[in-house]
Amino acid sequence: MIGIATVIFLAATVLMTISPSQTEAAAMQLSSPAFRDHGSIPGEYARPAAGGHNVSIPLQWTGAPQGTKSFAFCIVDQHPVARKWVHWMVINIPPETMSLPEGASGKNMPTSAVEMRNSFGEAGYGGPQPPKGTGPHQYLITIYALKESLLELKQNATLADFENAIKGKTLGEASITGIYEQ
Repeated sequence: MIGIATVIFLAATVLMTISPSQTEAAAMQLSSPAFRDHGSIPGEYARPAAGGHNVSIPLQWTGAPQGTKSFAFCIVDQHPVARKWVHWMVINIPPETMSLPEGASGKNMPTSAVEMRNSFGEAGYGGPQPPKGTGPHQYLITIYALKESLLELKQNATLADFENAIKGKTLGEASITGIYEQ
């Protein structure tokens, strides 16, 4: 006859061998084939004044929660000098989209996606261009899985408008950070 201590030990052993992916849904993940999280953003993605070609960063994401009806994302410079400078803000990305290729901004975006105006005053991507001598800038890239298909935002919406529009509609999110300095 098996004692209660043996049963508890066996149950604990089984539970310790089950991986988190077997017990819960995989968390959303965001990555870029151009750089690793907290790595340096290659120069080609910077604006011309910062030595680049202003080519939009390639992004890919996985693990969208069930019920995701669209995605939205933003790239924001977190350096104190930048005061949350928006480099790219996109809404209404279809739920079947799981990546954006390099250079997608302006010409290779999913049909329903809307590129909002960045802090440079242009619709679409605006690459890193930190002021010289201010040290490394951290560019936070965050993708949001939303439970609504369409967000209603004006083209010149601010980051605060974007954040208010997704409030209460987010099913999941993932972030990476890229570093750029000139």
